[in-house]
Amino acid sequence: MDTLMTCFSLIFLPMDEDLQQLNKDQLIEEVKKLRAGIREHRDSTGQDLCWHHPKLWPLLPEKIDPKISVPEWPEFMKGCIRYRQSLDKQNP
Repeated sequence: MDTLMTCFSLIFLPMDEDLQQLNKDQLIEEVKKLRAGIREHRDSTGQDLCWHHPKLWPLLPEKIDPKISVPEWPEFMKGCIRYRQSLDKQNP
């Protein structure tokens, strides 16, 4: 087993076992795909930062029900306010 695979095998979660079957080139492609998804989310601006991002979900191998759980309006709005306050603290 090469060094790259040895490092990966130390950090696998059961849901990441599929990575053990990939060769170096496949792993590099997977990393590029994940980075593209992260960059797309990171580069969102304005209200897009607060929106639901189901386009990120297919980047993971496990499939989930796309139905989301949304809190009632008062709790939802509190979360939006906390999110905005955290941005103010991180970027004064």
